[in-house]
Amino acid sequence: MKILIVDDEELARARLIRMLTTLKYEDIYETASAKEALDILKQRAFDLLFLDINMPQINGLELGYELHYIQENIKIIFQTAYDAHALKAFDIGAVGYLVKPYSIEQLKQTLERVHHFKNVDENMHIMSKSGENYFLLKPQEIYYVKADLSEVMLRTKKGFSYYAQKISDLQNRLSPHGFVRIHRSYLININAIKEIETIEQSKLRFSFKEIADEIESSKDGAKAFRERFSV
Repeated sequence: MKILIVDDEELARARLIRMLTTLKYEDIYETASAKEALDILKQRAFDLLFLDINMPQINGLELGYELHYIQENIKIIFQTAYDAHALKAFDIGAVGYLVKPYSIEQLKQTLERVHHFKNVDENMHIMSKSGENYFLLKPQEIYYVKADLSEVMLRTKKGFSYYAQKISDLQNRLSPHGFVRIHRSYLININAIKEIETIEQSKLRFSFKEIADEIESSKDGAKAFRERFSV
């Protein structure tokens, strides 16, 4: 895996390189500015980009948008001292978001998700049913999944449809497509999230783009989500 680190802090770059080397990654490049990164990325292909957000001139989010026109398939992990940009980062299509200072274990878990994304079946479809009608759904069409006894309900823009599989089994199939478990009864598509609100008992309430539904996490689900995405 060819990796590029973009961070204006020399110590941060050095620390990340040490951790990546410990995890047996060797093909690592680094640069201190987004402008230099653009020049490098126009000449050489990379599999993964570690991108700091708060940089002078061009910030990491702006660079992330720009990359869609240069290397469409590159995977991006944002790293920053602040957690306020998480939703914007995932809206860009990031596969990870690390809040400094993060541990090597957090880095390892994030890299494991990158490998999941590399193995995503882009042609995956799920055939669900509503009444006498059948739907052939792509994962990106699904906002969230709700457990319903031995079946699940799939929420799309058109409404609900049923799929005859347990939520734990579907979780394994949908995880590489950006779905996370936030409750024993709910899987949500992180790419469809509009807003996250903290509510009573430190739970999280999720709202979605283009639909009015709101989903609440469990306490354990909120804790797991925060640990994973540092929200």
